[in-house]
Amino acid sequence: MAAHILDGKKVSGEMRAEMTAEIERLKTEHHIVPGLAVVLVGDNPASLSYVKGK
Repeated sequence: MAAHILDGKKVSGEMRAEMTAEIERLKTEHHIVPGLAVVLVGDNPASLSYVKGK
């Protein structure tokens, strides 16, 4: 089997473009704006730091 090189930057760029188009479609057709909700359980400082970065 031959090696297959995966260009992560290219793939992520394509995925980002697809998501951007889908989000614009949702906004235009359904007036839906996607968002991120985080539920933090407990008081782990590392978890809090991670959530603040989102």
